[in-house]
Amino acid sequence: MKKVCMVIADHPFMDARIFKKEAKSLQKKGYSVTMIVPRRNGRLFDIDGTPFRHNFRSKIFTYEGIKIITYNSESSTSLNKVLSDVSVWESQGFNHPLVQLAMKEDADIYHTHEYLSLFAGIGIKRLMKKQKGKDVKLIYDSHELTPDPLSPRYPKEIKDNLEQKLFIMLDEVDYVITVSESIKSWYKSHKPNLPVEVIYNSPPLAKNYLSKDPKPQKMIVGFEGNIDNKQRMKEKIIEITDICSKMIDFQFKVIGGSRYNDVLIVPDSLKSKIIMTGWVDYRTIPSHMKEIDVGWVDLEDVEQSLSHDYAMPNKFFSYLNNGIPVVVNKCHDMEQFIRRHQCGVVIDKTKATAKDYANVLLSLHQDRKKLRLLGDNGRKAMENLYSWERMEQRLFEVYQQLI
Repeated sequence: MKKVCMVIADHPFMDARIFKKEAKSLQKKGYSVTMIVPRRNGRLFDIDGTPFRHNFRSKIFTYEGIKIITYNSESSTSLNKVLSDVSVWESQGFNHPLVQLAMKEDADIYHTHEYLSLFAGIGIKRLMKKQKGKDVKLIYDSHELTPDPLSPRYPKEIKDNLEQKLFIMLDEVDYVITVSESIKSWYKSHKPNLPVEVIYNSPPLAKNYLSKDPKPQKMIVGFEGNIDNKQRMKEKIIEITDICSKMIDFQFKVIGGSRYNDVLIVPDSLKSKIIMTGWVDYRTIPSHMKEIDVGWVDLEDVEQSLSHDYAMPNKFFSYLNNGIPVVVNKCHDMEQFIRRHQCGVVIDKTKATAKDYANVLLSLHQDRKKLRLLGDNGRKAMENLYSWERMEQRLFEVYQQLI
């Protein structure tokens, strides 16, 4: 039995992509899967950032057949040595618990998920060869572009250093997995011989699906995901609801919502119009989607984030999976997808306002046939091309090539 070790620097251990999809699919395929995951202040944390206070206290445990090994994320800053000269990497950068614990697993394939866990993966690969004489395979699962070429987050000299070190690390990576065709093209433009596969953040195909006629008198708009630290998004939800509810029978349903200790404050006048489910079990999302007519995606700061421009987020595929058309601001990859499959509406602005969204939603409310057609088109695309059942076949092919 081949052994896989997921190497994680930041994500929660039950992350939908890492645990629910990739790890569980690989386990189903017959791989032995271990995950090395971080604790913060001694605790693991849920997908909404809430720390588990009473559960998962053991340093090593098994959850749904996956072996989980934990480490204290504050225990060492050595992974930051990625910014140092390459000559000091092995002496100062690879003594992190993430590297040491992963090596003890003696896996065949190490699957990393962030920039810093990629650095740990480089250490694992080098030290496994040097200390154990074992050639292991290294995957970098690039959920986004890091560093983001357009982001103002870092000064130019730090961003340039991060990018230079990324290209050095990529020379030791056996396969890159990423989440959109444009991100794949970005990697290929810099490293033409690098093997790259796109595995979208799509869910398993929703079962018992029935095409539905949208309700003629009422519209429910849905949002799936988190809205923490996104004040403009919160304001837009409230403003869209305020505009539309004055014109039609309207509700805005948020599946997920605020992260730990961050609350969306809804005006009293709209409390019956904005439904907050809180964070729900991943497997129950289709049941929460059944009454939604339109799915909303608003990626802010597209002009300052290539990752946003190229993004194909979980929520986008969740809507289509449930036969729900999407309304999005102008983002390159989602726009191309929607044009190709005729499954939603793209507002021709990178910075769409609440009024822009409200106008589109009110227009769709008046054209119920179009609303149903767009939803049916999205569902067909998921059935034929994009469901997780399709994506996991791509994952298996990557692993088979490495083996």
